[in-house]
Amino acid sequence: MSSQNSARLLAESLRRATGDSNPALISSVIPSLLRGIGHTAAALRMAHSVETAGSQNVFGDAQLNVDVLAERFFRDELAACPAVVAASSEEDPVEVSTQSSGVVKAEEAAEAETYVVAFDPLDGSSIIGPNWTVGSILGVWEGRSALRQHPRKQLAAVLGVYGPRTTAVIAVRVPGREDAAVCVEVGVADAAGSCEIIRSDVRFAAEPKTRYFAPANLRAASEEPRYMGLVTQYIARRYTLRYSGGLVPDVVHALVKGHGVYLSPVTARSKAKLRRAFELLPVALVVECAGGQAIDPVDGRRILETPLENLDETAGLICGATEDVELARAALVG
Repeated sequence: MSSQNSARLLAESLRRATGDSNPALISSVIPSLLRGIGHTAAALRMAHSVETAGSQNVFGDAQLNVDVLAERFFRDELAACPAVVAASSEEDPVEVSTQSSGVVKAEEAAEAETYVVAFDPLDGSSIIGPNWTVGSILGVWEGRSALRQHPRKQLAAVLGVYGPRTTAVIAVRVPGREDAAVCVEVGVADAAGSCEIIRSDVRFAAEPKTRYFAPANLRAASEEPRYMGLVTQYIARRYTLRYSGGLVPDVVHALVKGHGVYLSPVTARSKAKLRRAFELLPVALVVECAGGQAIDPVDGRRILETPLENLDETAGLICGATEDVELARAALVG
């Protein structure tokens, strides 16, 4: 199938669920993100030597050559998308104009459909060495900035998955319409963004055959009795362990299987590491659009409840099927 036909079918599927309130989001922004995923996948297939790039991002994390490549691919695609006016990433956490002039007239801004993208170009790059699955996390915000905005302004999120196949989970919602949300899984064929719809309705199952748990930072169980107690409950209830060390593959595993819970706890010694803008908020939107929950393990509040004030904010995460999130909430929050 040609890239034009596949893009058209995807756009039609998203429009059926969300209506025509945000046409540029469907026809322009999301296709640009899929092209970025396609370019990144092609580069990863050829990057047999994964090494440090000799630089660090502002959070102090060493950058790999593939981190730098993925960042460039997404930046280039966003710069070519007229509806995207600014972007920030985990590698460069400053909202920067994507438009060549850097300036948009006030009257044009008032009329235009505009978006800002906050993204993690390559999440889990530390596990690329053993050739494990990694991903990209992308959140699309309505307006000219994601800062000091309520997460309801985040209208779409995409999780790109680089494994034996390249896939993407796309979540889109319409402001003010809780029933108008869709979560779709597609296969990304190439750098042109050619894709095939794998599942048109990604949902957590009501009655799963197997229950899964993905406990990040399991070492924290040695210092936090409540976390140890929760893990012990999972084992006693015959849950299946599925944890790869990567946020994207572990969350997407639950979405594919229709059940599961991902946990990234916060303890006195294990501080919050996940960045709200680039990881937590997009993942939470995808999970909620699929009928699940995403909450903070410290206070039990919805991840999508707290406005984004700064791009360096961090928090923990419990997300997945509602039943299992509630079990974790009771064990860790009370």
